[in-house]
Amino acid sequence: MAAGFASQAIAAALLQRSYGAYVAVLRDEFGWSKAALSGAFSMQQIENGVLGPVQGWLIDRFGPRLSMRLGVLLFGFGFIAFSQINSLTGFYLAYLAMAMGTGLGGYFPFTVVLVNWFEKRRARALASFQMGGAAGGLLVVVVALSLEQFGWRSTALVSGIIVLVTGLPLAQMVRTRPQDMGLQVDGEATETQPEGVAASSAVDGFTLKQAMRTSAFWFISFGHGSALLIVSAVSVHLVLHLEDDLGYSLAFAAVAVAVIQASQMAGTFLGSLIGDRYDKRYISMWCMLSHSVGMLLFATAQNELMVFTAAILHGVAWGLRGPMMAALRADYFGRVAYGAILGTSSLITMFGSIAGPLLAGYLADQTGSYEEGFILLAVLSGMGSVFFWLSKRPAPPQAEPVLEREG
Repeated sequence: MAAGFASQAIAAALLQRSYGAYVAVLRDEFGWSKAALSGAFSMQQIENGVLGPVQGWLIDRFGPRLSMRLGVLLFGFGFIAFSQINSLTGFYLAYLAMAMGTGLGGYFPFTVVLVNWFEKRRARALASFQMGGAAGGLLVVVVALSLEQFGWRSTALVSGIIVLVTGLPLAQMVRTRPQDMGLQVDGEATETQPEGVAASSAVDGFTLKQAMRTSAFWFISFGHGSALLIVSAVSVHLVLHLEDDLGYSLAFAAVAVAVIQASQMAGTFLGSLIGDRYDKRYISMWCMLSHSVGMLLFATAQNELMVFTAAILHGVAWGLRGPMMAALRADYFGRVAYGAILGTSSLITMFGSIAGPLLAGYLADQTGSYEEGFILLAVLSGMGSVFFWLSKRPAPPQAEPVLEREG
């Protein structure tokens, strides 16, 4: 869990939460449009969605460590290549390498590992892990200051070196299942299985095909995608909105982003306390409404108080809802094919991540302001709360005669 926390913190601080700051300085230097800058982020979501099912199957089959090592190399060298780009095409290629690296080496494999390790306290474990992203987001102010003091090329180069130096040792620490270390899920006593007998898939949950036959699989995916409409748009465009529409400095925008990250950390901590006690569907529904209200405040902000209130509402909702997405799937569908289920659902959720930045950027280019785009995304995301209301726990899969004996 410590390795996952640190990995999330590094990715969040150097790229994921700092992307908006990079967008601002790249726009100033190269004059690229907001829609064009959104394109790289949206291409990342396409890549994550398309590779998700393959990555999920590979992790279920071969374990996460190979994926993590490859991800670290792509992330680090992609950052170094990014520091040398001079064209929009070069930016897209470098960013795709970094994005693929964070996908292969970060959230996805660590989530699968934690689902394998925890059941009774699964939400707490996932929340503690994802708190690393929020903690790393607090360092966005440091990255923004580095962009202003040393320039974006030097900042990107050093970031790539940091990723390589820290990421590979963290990947080495990971163990796929507690059984690999002579332990059991949640630290329970080891249960001896008859020699030569393979466990039934029904014991540990649904296969991918079984999960996809349930309405819950689709409703959770659509609800998750609806939330990402706002999460992705804020990640890409909030800094530009605060600078261009509201007239604040890059330093103030970085502070607002840091407030989001601090609030996300608070929300994640709250999730660790209540996620295993209360219905995750209803928690997710309330988070969707908080996302929407926060986005409406961002769109119509008239002063600093409204900006920071919006940042707190959005951040708390983000931190609280994030672990619920992974835990809800694991609670409903089990461990046996969790990687494949999570990866396949990314084919659906990616549309929210793609549409949010593109829609906000396009409307901002057309109208000269982010207000209309942000309001539209707030309405669409709020409507997405219905998907979680409909995502009721499916009936257990029918047992299948899959026990086999060697020889």
